[in-house]
Amino acid sequence: MNTIYNKLSRLGVIALFGLATVGCNDYLDITPPSDVTPETYFTTADQLGAYAIKYYNYYTKDDNTGNVSGSRWDNAFPHHGVGGSSYKSFFDDDQGTDNESGTNDRFFDGSSKVKVGNSGGSWGFGRINDLNYFLETVVPKYEAGQISGAEDLTKHYIGEVYMLRAIEYFGKLRSLGDFPIIRTTLPLDKEVLVDSSARKPRNLVARFILEDLDKAISLLSDGSATGGRTRITRDAAILFKARVALYEATFEKYFAGTPFVPDKSAGWPGARMAYNSSFSYDNDSEVNFFLDQALAASGDIAKRHPNLTVNNKKMIGAEMTGLPTNPYYDLFATQDPSGQDEALMYRVYNLDIGGGHCLNQYIKGGRGYTQEFANTFLMDNGLPIYAEGSGYAGDDFVADTKENRDWRWRLFMKAPGEYVYEGDKQRIGEGKKNKNDKELKFPALISGGVDFTTSTGYTKGKGWAKNSTWSKGGFDLTSAIIFRTAEAYLIYMEAAWEKYGDGLDADAWNYWGKLRTRAGLPSDVQVTIAATDLDKEEQTSHDFALYSGGKRITSKVLYNIRRERRCELMGEGLRWDDLIRWRALEQLKTNRYYKHGCKVFGPMLDWAKKSKLKYDQGDPDKNNVSSPSDVDGGFNGNPEYLSLLRVSSKNDWYNSGYTWRMAHYLDPIAEDHFLQTAQGGDYSTSPIYQNPYWGTTHDTPATE
Repeated sequence: MNTIYNKLSRLGVIALFGLATVGCNDYLDITPPSDVTPETYFTTADQLGAYAIKYYNYYTKDDNTGNVSGSRWDNAFPHHGVGGSSYKSFFDDDQGTDNESGTNDRFFDGSSKVKVGNSGGSWGFGRINDLNYFLETVVPKYEAGQISGAEDLTKHYIGEVYMLRAIEYFGKLRSLGDFPIIRTTLPLDKEVLVDSSARKPRNLVARFILEDLDKAISLLSDGSATGGRTRITRDAAILFKARVALYEATFEKYFAGTPFVPDKSAGWPGARMAYNSSFSYDNDSEVNFFLDQALAASGDIAKRHPNLTVNNKKMIGAEMTGLPTNPYYDLFATQDPSGQDEALMYRVYNLDIGGGHCLNQYIKGGRGYTQEFANTFLMDNGLPIYAEGSGYAGDDFVADTKENRDWRWRLFMKAPGEYVYEGDKQRIGEGKKNKNDKELKFPALISGGVDFTTSTGYTKGKGWAKNSTWSKGGFDLTSAIIFRTAEAYLIYMEAAWEKYGDGLDADAWNYWGKLRTRAGLPSDVQVTIAATDLDKEEQTSHDFALYSGGKRITSKVLYNIRRERRCELMGEGLRWDDLIRWRALEQLKTNRYYKHGCKVFGPMLDWAKKSKLKYDQGDPDKNNVSSPSDVDGGFNGNPEYLSLLRVSSKNDWYNSGYTWRMAHYLDPIAEDHFLQTAQGGDYSTSPIYQNPYWGTTHDTPATE
């Protein structure tokens, strides 16, 4: 199987349109698929299953060594990586957003860090080609009764490949929008390949994805005979369909009237192509279609999985010995989540088969949630922190922010003084007033001889296992939750608002109440809605989701749905996609944004090892925290808070802060793809068109 797969991969990595600069004969020494795969292959259900599972883990972008990345951008099913040197978990995908520390080059001002590439990029067809080959070979064999083994298994594995192709196309949709729809393998004929590079409008690409998912759903089983929920199941496909449909519905709604949707009157770049001359587009119709699909699919999952994993409100880490069991915490920190119905799909690890990963080794060093994110969470009485009578204890100390708060913040943010591992004396933080003081009040902001460091003071804790052995590189066996029921609830709530406005249907209120109940909040959402002040939300949380299209949203219901999603999915790598589809970043074009950490220079400073804090140094690069006099970079002008981008004035981000360019909602297509499909080097003759506000010359930034 490995030999066959490797040969197929050789064929698959040839870009569909990479033949223009070389003669087709140069590729004729590649063994055709009909010879690579013996006539006896693809004849049993087991063979189909073996082929499909190879596409669960993508290779990294940089090599074919077998090391896999766990990010949502690089992997069909995001996970925590494999082995001691290949760590990359989707739990870090929110870094660079307003939720966590880190930067994202798309937010950089000045000489843009994101430019048109020379070659490569998101425009590629390797896996699409491989999956098409499977489907065009196997489906006719199945229909002709030529595949032996249990028919349910055969159908299931064909369904897996339909879903895998849908996942691949969803990646293209998110990165590039319009994209060629290729259903079969193509001959090594330059003219055919160039013609096939014509981009299809994004709404048709999204409909194609849903068609593949409908086929998958009709074929897939519950997984009881195919590995359970560690492989694709019907439920996983239905939830993924809901995710895709909501993504496209909201993207098309909030980008209406811009070149990012296929509206010829709005400057859509595809309008100049002759092959799109007969294409017509109705934004309202398309948005409603995708909303209906999202409601139906998410409602299906929610009705068949009416119970969320229980939060028994037992705090993890309050005492050293016998860390309690809390099923909600353990959902993300267990080796085996098979007993939890909410976990619709997950990856398990085994040291003897593939090895462990490094999540817990890396999660305890340098990661952190922002102050803005901390301020988003409600009090356990359902009130925002600024509301009269909320009972908010303040943020003078990191631990204070957990007092009487939403249990998601209590459980999944580690504060100084908390014990980390069962039966282990190690605790978060390092701050003591004196050597006899038992309290730890100050977070370990500065590395060097100190474990459990954090870049913000608010240490990430979701996925943090209670077993200290799992903090060793390559030995971590924490399972990766890929799909879970709570997302279906969130999708239904949001789609219902987009469909009906503030007057949500009974199911949406019901699902919302269940999420809140588990978080330790009143099930009655109206308690929160009535107390919500969008001006104060902006002042306290600076939540990007307060905006769509550069304008602040006006519905308190919608904002609280977005808040619920932000808090429930904290650290699960979906924030970036949400900000893109909501078109939630244009306010940054005129209002620079600086992310912040905890109140370093408040009362908590008395517990700090002050000699380790370096600021206002003669050489700014020797600073390790922002200056307590930096009003410009302060949180609402208050420099007591750690300003994450203002540590060194030599750093590019110091003056840039976070800003935005419209083009960055989509990736640019690299210059080489235009060159290879154009006639005589004239890029205007290429059937490929560039995404809005990008040029076709490599190494050039966005124009807007």
